[in-house]
Amino acid sequence: MVAGKALFLEVAFGESSIKLLIDIGHPAHVHFYKHFIYLMNARGHEVLVTARKKDNATKLLEAYSIDHIVVGKASESKLGLIKEWIRRDIDIYSIAKNFKPDIFTGINNPCMAHIAKITGSKSIIFNDTEHTGLTGWITGCFADLVCTPSSFLKDLGEKQQKYNGYHELAYLHEEFFKPKPCVIEEEGLKVGDIFFIVRFVSWEAGHDYGQRGFDPAGKLELIRQLKSYGEVVISSEGPLPEEFKKQCITVPVENIHSFLYYASLYVGEGATMASECCALGTPAIYVNTLTAGVLQEQEHRYGLVFSYADPENAMTGALKKVTELMQCNKLKDEWRQKAKLMLEEKINVTRFMVKLVEDYYADLANN
Repeated sequence: MVAGKALFLEVAFGESSIKLLIDIGHPAHVHFYKHFIYLMNARGHEVLVTARKKDNATKLLEAYSIDHIVVGKASESKLGLIKEWIRRDIDIYSIAKNFKPDIFTGINNPCMAHIAKITGSKSIIFNDTEHTGLTGWITGCFADLVCTPSSFLKDLGEKQQKYNGYHELAYLHEEFFKPKPCVIEEEGLKVGDIFFIVRFVSWEAGHDYGQRGFDPAGKLELIRQLKSYGEVVISSEGPLPEEFKKQCITVPVENIHSFLYYASLYVGEGATMASECCALGTPAIYVNTLTAGVLQEQEHRYGLVFSYADPENAMTGALKKVTELMQCNKLKDEWRQKAKLMLEEKINVTRFMVKLVEDYYADLANN
């Protein structure tokens, strides 16, 4: 049995169930939807999952025992991406004709919004990234409802519904996440050890085009400085110099959040991982010219993350902040308290999603 499933002793949803089609476009989407899928199934609804072969998305679905249909493979070029989405439209339309979903859902997913419109169904789209370009515009044109965190910087009009939470709280809320010490112990570490998670992105995602983070020299200097304080564990989407490879994380992808929970500090170019650390009470340093409302709130309201977007000064600022934070004797205790205060103000996002979909469907049935 998948960990967590036994928690969902749910009351069935009335006499009629909802048929829901979820499309997964990225590994982070698996985390976002996994407990929602378990809960919807437990409440008697019928859920069909399609998934794009992107990084570890399908591996995660398999690890969580979530049945799915693989539809399409991630492309490495803008032209290839357009062709891929057209092909996915065709394939998902074929699947939807047989399944006949009441509601389509995905994260900034043009296929879900488009096919729902074509088939006469409804689409509920989630989005926490302001810089989605053409994909976001196309999705918004066809979507029936677009749900964003309350910290989202853009006004998307009457289709937008804001909620007081973050995507990461769909899977890192205390109801669903319990850290596992054995995960770091298998890597030769133990609870209380000083170690750092460093994240380098590939810059191939649509919202990453034209953005910058660490340059090669900066990566070397960052790792050199961190190693003077403790162990360094690297998570990288792209290839690394030979000297770094032995420090690459080897744990199964479904266990990465336990690593983040026990880490002393996160430094990286990945916004999702930075936000995950905020939810887990781990100090985070984010180096990327791309910003987001979620991270701005987590930095300025809660003091959980430090962002460096200026390409001229980011490296110097990040390294200086590393030195400053490592002088704090009770750094993790302070951050756990900050995270606790944040979580007290935020909602359980998975529970919000379930209520949203059920209420939306009930409104449709009554009108």
